[in-house]
Amino acid sequence: MDKKGLIVTIDGPSGAGKSTLCRKLAELLGYVALDTGAMYRAVALAAARRGFDGEDCSVLEKLCAAIQIDFSRGEGKEQVLLDGEDVSEAIRTPEISLLSSRVSRCRGVRRALVRRQQEIGAAGGVVLEGRDTGTMVFPDADIKFFLDAGAVERGMRRYRELKGKGIEVDPQQTIADMESRDRADQEREDSPLTVAADAVVIDSTALSIEEVLGRMLEIIRRHSAFVSTCEKSLWKD
Repeated sequence: MDKKGLIVTIDGPSGAGKSTLCRKLAELLGYVALDTGAMYRAVALAAARRGFDGEDCSVLEKLCAAIQIDFSRGEGKEQVLLDGEDVSEAIRTPEISLLSSRVSRCRGVRRALVRRQQEIGAAGGVVLEGRDTGTMVFPDADIKFFLDAGAVERGMRRYRELKGKGIEVDPQQTIADMESRDRADQEREDSPLTVAADAVVIDSTALSIEEVLGRMLEIIRRHSAFVSTCEKSLWKD
């Protein structure tokens, strides 16, 4: 299969800025943006709506086979579709965030979603973000980033994001939830959150989105396979 471009992965803990950077990077490169975490959140939302136990992996595996998760771009923004319904906002609540971390521990769920992610990204020209995109989904990705930030900073970012959407949350509880999710992601048996040996690690604690994006673009610019016409046009003098 002829690749349409690079496979770029961005891994890291919740609240590090992966989703925003994935979208911005993909837009600049003319690539597809794939938020793998949104897929787990969609499964969690589907489970919650059906009253399913987030710990019952056999039920969750069957649920994965029964639902359809898609991505589309509408009204100037990326949309996550669950059985055709736009659930982009519904999957971002604190409750679904915590439930998605439990859902992601199920080996069958992870295997089903990883297969789908690999199908979408196999041809290249894609930026994926999540927790295991550079270790499990595409271990041979052309460029891997690991985006990190302190737990307090990440918690406050999430707090401001939720407040901006009109969701009433407590800042200390938001930080505690962030730390709880960190532990769950790092300690799960299947595909725990780890830094790939060949990943470029960027600590975004004291950096703006624009500063992190600039660092990523410079690394991509230097990559030997970065040769398509669209990509070259970004760097004209």
